[in-house]
Amino acid sequence: MKTLSHLLEIVSNKNKFQTLTDYSDFCSDFLDFIQNGLQAVIVCQNETNYRFFQYKKEANFQISRPINSDLIFSAETFASAKKSFFQSMKKIRSIRQNVKARETLNRFVYTCQQSIGAALDALHFEDPQKDANTARKIGGDLFERFVKLIIAELGIEVRGGVVSVPICENGKTLFSMKYQHDLILEKDGEICAIGAVKTSSKDRLDKIFIDKFLYNRLTGSETPHFAIFLNDVQKKIHEPHYLISATFLTGHFKGYTVKLTPLDGVYYCDLRPNMKEDEFLRNHIRTLDCLLVEDIWNF
Repeated sequence: MKTLSHLLEIVSNKNKFQTLTDYSDFCSDFLDFIQNGLQAVIVCQNETNYRFFQYKKEANFQISRPINSDLIFSAETFASAKKSFFQSMKKIRSIRQNVKARETLNRFVYTCQQSIGAALDALHFEDPQKDANTARKIGGDLFERFVKLIIAELGIEVRGGVVSVPICENGKTLFSMKYQHDLILEKDGEICAIGAVKTSSKDRLDKIFIDKFLYNRLTGSETPHFAIFLNDVQKKIHEPHYLISATFLTGHFKGYTVKLTPLDGVYYCDLRPNMKEDEFLRNHIRTLDCLLVEDIWNF
């Protein structure tokens, strides 16, 4: 079993995550570690399916982000989940009716990414704000890279970076504007769809809708825009109460969808209950497997 210091050495170095196997190997090591290496596992009081990992003295007794116990695999079940994931990636379009394989795909991505996030929560410096900012930046970058690798594994041309948008008037190009995007899906050099990849929608939702509206207005196109989020919960701890709070802005999402422009797909690994219960949200928000198995091929 790897020590926490070894895990932190790996997860702090983004160069260690270059392939899907790198992600799954780290996840396996982290799941092995938490079996016996934690100070405690704390049950969330307002949504009991969530857990917080508390580290030992070596990590200053830090408490992790909330982890959905209904989604994360255990160390014992992860090996078979990994095998199922890679098998599904080879025949992704044929598992449309395979509920178990699709569920495993979604849970595998969640488990790998939350292993990274929870490990980063053990980072501790003299400045607590530096901990949070460092963990957030590394975790966000690695999630974006993880999704790119998954899509590339499907045989789809995908990159992140800058798109140059020509501004034309009377048939003449006046100048160009540059836009940075997390995901750019292409076929034969032509842009098919543009995606955003974020660990949560907090403070990011507005920009994703506006990006679609402006890009398609400026280009005179109907290029699909989609968003991928890991989850939308955060810890809310007032000892002795260990709680979570939701970070998804339902009113903003509905307002932008109706009055600005609807996104062509919104996908979560960890859906909030209202995303399943509210008919409007249910019609616009789905789990990540729906993108990989169905929608991305339409794009």
